[in-house]
Amino acid sequence: MTEKQRDEAKLPLRSIHDFLFEIDSEWNSFRTGSLLSLITTFLLFLVFLPRYFLVTLKQGGPLDKLVAVTIAGLLLYSAYTSWRQHMFYQRWEKRLGLLLHLEKELLGE
Repeated sequence: MTEKQRDEAKLPLRSIHDFLFEIDSEWNSFRTGSLLSLITTFLLFLVFLPRYFLVTLKQGGPLDKLVAVTIAGLLLYSAYTSWRQHMFYQRWEKRLGLLLHLEKELLGE
């Protein structure tokens, strides 16, 4: 390994171009992952909700009810954070697209 390669290996980022290219190549998977997380959370909530109302409230003790309410709260929080994450990716996708377009103009590609 040459000295230049060792120096590049130490750096967290070689150039802004490499950074933008890497993020652009991974962006769709990040956004899709946040959307799948949101859908999965809602499906878990739909499975949990009928069981909570039909079984836990009628037959469960106080600890069971506390656990059920805690799980419902955590599922709602997970849905909220997944939604916020998805909105973040949508908002920044436009900005990164503009940066990539500006970079192409500046480099003359």
